[in-house]
Amino acid sequence: MLTISMEEAKISTLSKLAICFGILVFIFFLQTTVIRDATIWKVKLRSMLLISEWARNWNANNGSAVITCDYSHNGYDICTINGSTLLDQASSTLFALGPHTQQDKPHIPFKILPYTLKGDKTAMSNVKEVTLTLAPPKLSCGVTHHTPALVFSVGGYTGNFYHEINENFIPLFITINSLFPNQNVILVVLEGKSWWFKKYAELLSAFSPNHMIINTNNISTVHCFPSATIGLIKHGDMTIDPKLLPNPKTLLDFRAFLDKVYTKDDDTPFVYPNENGKPRLTLISRRGNVSRLLLNENDVIKVAEEIGFNVHVFEPKNTPMAKVYRLIHASDVLLGVHGAGLTNFLFLRPGSVLVQVVPIELYWASRTYYEKPPKFLGVDYIEYKIEPNESSLLERFGANSLVFKDPPAFHKGNWSKQRVYLKEQNVKINVVRFRKYLTKAYEKAKIFISKVN
Repeated sequence: MLTISMEEAKISTLSKLAICFGILVFIFFLQTTVIRDATIWKVKLRSMLLISEWARNWNANNGSAVITCDYSHNGYDICTINGSTLLDQASSTLFALGPHTQQDKPHIPFKILPYTLKGDKTAMSNVKEVTLTLAPPKLSCGVTHHTPALVFSVGGYTGNFYHEINENFIPLFITINSLFPNQNVILVVLEGKSWWFKKYAELLSAFSPNHMIINTNNISTVHCFPSATIGLIKHGDMTIDPKLLPNPKTLLDFRAFLDKVYTKDDDTPFVYPNENGKPRLTLISRRGNVSRLLLNENDVIKVAEEIGFNVHVFEPKNTPMAKVYRLIHASDVLLGVHGAGLTNFLFLRPGSVLVQVVPIELYWASRTYYEKPPKFLGVDYIEYKIEPNESSLLERFGANSLVFKDPPAFHKGNWSKQRVYLKEQNVKINVVRFRKYLTKAYEKAKIFISKVN
């Protein structure tokens, strides 16, 4: 009969426990290693997928350029070539310079419409597509630059002051402060008209003070850059989000930038006579083949003068920007029907007054473009919403139509019907009703003048 002492039994039990503990430790480390490796692989795979979704890129050799494009934003696309870049205007192509052996590899070129109204088919139909691809072996530089290029289009709705500011210059301000803070950049402008370059010469030079502005319509040779960014960044309509910039800036900084551009020591301020200390009211006049005309403009002027304003009628077309700035900056009140001319609120002094006449069903645009931004800049805002009997649409549709009773039910989001309000409506103000709004503006202007003086 086999007998085991108590001491031997204890040793046997401890040995078994030690073996079990060792096995458990081994399993734990094995499981931890597998999970860790699996997690790392998942992270790597996720990163690879994100990168492939965001951009196709290559870097086959040291010194080769990498092209990346971000198509994820609602309002704009933006691409970069982070190495030597060749611009061939004739083919609207930007070439990334890299080892020529890459030509044997499959490659799909990038395409971009470098204008910040991505979702607007009408605007984008006026923008020429730009191709980004690898440079062919025999392509050479005609002009070599040593500063990065910022390439963008001024097609779209250029010719409309609001759109020029909203889609060109505010995004340009954002992009330079996002990607090129305290850094030189060469502006390469696509589809710019000669009048546009003349109109904004001072402003463009302020964005790129050390370099000439490249108008691609006027070049016939290949230009080369150390790198290039194609497209502009936009935060929204008439807005700058400081949280999205490395050094926070807002619309106040953009306004200060405009002040600096158009305020010069040797300039004589362009102001119309301030008769006996009367507040100066500038009326933005819409004339010609446009909508939202003020049909009884003379009646409005008469009432404003009776209240005590010194009135100046201003039609912005063909007026040099520096002159526009000085005129608006000297105004105590800016008045107009909803439209591009009200974008001149950017030149008003904080504490002055903006009076916006809002046609039927243009409430969102009026609030977004010409109420919120001026208020943010410290401009006093007064809104005059017209009534059906002040709209030219009354005679056409009748007071009981859905056009007035239920506009959303009338247009149902269909642009062909929405355009009735924007493109086919004029205004005849009820001057009796409007008088109290002008009186309020007059009182605010007097307070503003007293503070300035």
